[in-house]
Amino acid sequence: MHTVKEAALITGLTEHAVRFYTDKGLVPSVQRNQNNIRIFDNESINWLHGVKCLKQSGMPIEIIKQYVDLCLEGDSTIPQRCALMMKHKEVALIQLEEAKRHVAHLEEKTALYQAILEHRSPDTTNPGNWDQIQHMHADVFYSPSVRKA
Repeated sequence: MHTVKEAALITGLTEHAVRFYTDKGLVPSVQRNQNNIRIFDNESINWLHGVKCLKQSGMPIEIIKQYVDLCLEGDSTIPQRCALMMKHKEVALIQLEEAKRHVAHLEEKTALYQAILEHRSPDTTNPGNWDQIQHMHADVFYSPSVRKA
């Protein structure tokens, strides 16, 4: 049997996360001793590992709770669990594409900064100076009719 601190060390979670996950009902096998202190057996540690994995994938706590509840219902819920994972995978793939766009944007920005540092380009990155350089990047500025003073 393990304490919260030991469970945190074993799983790589913080003690706060271990408590939070148990309070949310994500570790159904957690037990309490005579002093009402959480104690974790190997099954509880496995639940914590599973929750950590799902949380790291970006799955919201509410969906993890649904998954845990389905697991507790048994093998008859395998189709629902599979559907839940497929839906989450679709969300993760959309987020991955968005992250790729962010990285591409950051690559452009770092290339621009490198050009500025090497004196190959003027500094167009400071929004405080954009009024002076609107002619250079008119496509990113609000039109005067929309801009507010």
